[in-house]
Amino acid sequence: MHRAVSSGLKSLLRPAGLAVGVCLALGTVGSREASADNIADAMIGAYNTSGLLEQNRALLRAADEDAAIALSALRPVIDWTIRLQGVNNESRGIFINQTKTSDVFTGLTLQWLLFDGGSSRLTRQAAQESVLATRQRLISIEQQILFRAVAAYLNVLLRTENVALGESNVGLLGEELRAAQDRFEVGEVTRTDVALAESRLAAARANLSDARGELAKANSEYANAVGHAPGRLAGQPRLPQRPASVQSARDLAVRNHPSILEVQHQVTSTELAVLAASKDLGPSASLRADVGVTEDLGSSLYSNSSSVSLNFSQNIYSGGRLAALLRRSMATRDAARASLLTVQRDVVQDVQDAYARSLVAEASLTASTERVRAADVAFQGIREEATLGARTTLDVLTAEQELLNARIAEVSSRVERSLAAYELLATQGLLTAEQLGLAVQIYDPTLYYNLVKDAPAQVSKQSKDLDRVMKALGKK
Repeated sequence: MHRAVSSGLKSLLRPAGLAVGVCLALGTVGSREASADNIADAMIGAYNTSGLLEQNRALLRAADEDAAIALSALRPVIDWTIRLQGVNNESRGIFINQTKTSDVFTGLTLQWLLFDGGSSRLTRQAAQESVLATRQRLISIEQQILFRAVAAYLNVLLRTENVALGESNVGLLGEELRAAQDRFEVGEVTRTDVALAESRLAAARANLSDARGELAKANSEYANAVGHAPGRLAGQPRLPQRPASVQSARDLAVRNHPSILEVQHQVTSTELAVLAASKDLGPSASLRADVGVTEDLGSSLYSNSSSVSLNFSQNIYSGGRLAALLRRSMATRDAARASLLTVQRDVVQDVQDAYARSLVAEASLTASTERVRAADVAFQGIREEATLGARTTLDVLTAEQELLNARIAEVSSRVERSLAAYELLATQGLLTAEQLGLAVQIYDPTLYYNLVKDAPAQVSKQSKDLDRVMKALGKK
């Protein structure tokens, strides 16, 4: 999907346009830092390798074809027919007269729906609305893919830093154990102090093993979400700018979120389907024309024939089928309307939750940073006092554990702040490759639709253009 379509045909993929508001807020999110993978690289990898995106792009092309199929109902249908026929005629009167003939007919038949109350036209409009809804669903899928990449990137960062803290803690506790043993040798502490240091060191090694296991799982999730194993990561990203208020974020989401726009198009489509079903209860008119040649197989005789007929019809009784179809379309419309209300409420709640999560994460990080500062001061002071005999080994180990916990909490708070910022972006419908200005070829859903919307015939130039598009997509 990443090479251009030949012969002057536009590509389904186009360079990302810059969404200035988001890109400026992200700052250097798209830059590379000495060959280290940053969060933009993770999202680029996810966008370029996602099978789920490919699946939903194909479903969108199928919806495009549904619109073309609906259009074809407004056009004449021409069939070529060959018919072999044997006729046995017998007449009785004074004499019995019996004739047998065999002939072959070949010709063309045209059928054209001239009037159906507008049902076919409304069905086509409903199919077009379904295309627009499917496009919005594709954007929702894209947001899910990119957010998963963001979460995977941040989780690898978290687990990597936890491993580093664990390794540092093991080294520090090893020093404390050696110091306790030295002090035991000179009689400053008891064997209990040494055993306590040994216990803390063993626990630290176990925790380090757990942390390495969590890092291995995070690396696996990253490879699955992004398409390749993580290399050296560039660290915490610069965050997108938070909206000035939760109200502004909520207003933007209601206007822009793809889930809301998708259901809005679905409601319109179902309303059109109700109108189309009601028109099916009315009369219809169609034109039929036949032209062909009939040749007698028993002789060299042949005849040319042609006919034109204009047919009017009105359904009187269909076993209740048409009425049931109308009621079914009305129920589907009502379900879509109810779904729109639910989706709007869910999106608003998601925005409010994400905004609150962002504020809480910011406050938590500030508190965690202060906790680390205070815990470090306390640890340094208690360890110094222990060398003077004013503190026990237990005091030192407890202070060291408090410092470790504070540092782990700070790392977690920093990751939580980043994750909350990108979640808030997604709840507003802004976590897309185009809005972020990612260095990828953006999939253009309009090109394929523009090629098929007029339902080109198999032998047309437009159909040949479609063949080239499909070949460029790797589908032929």
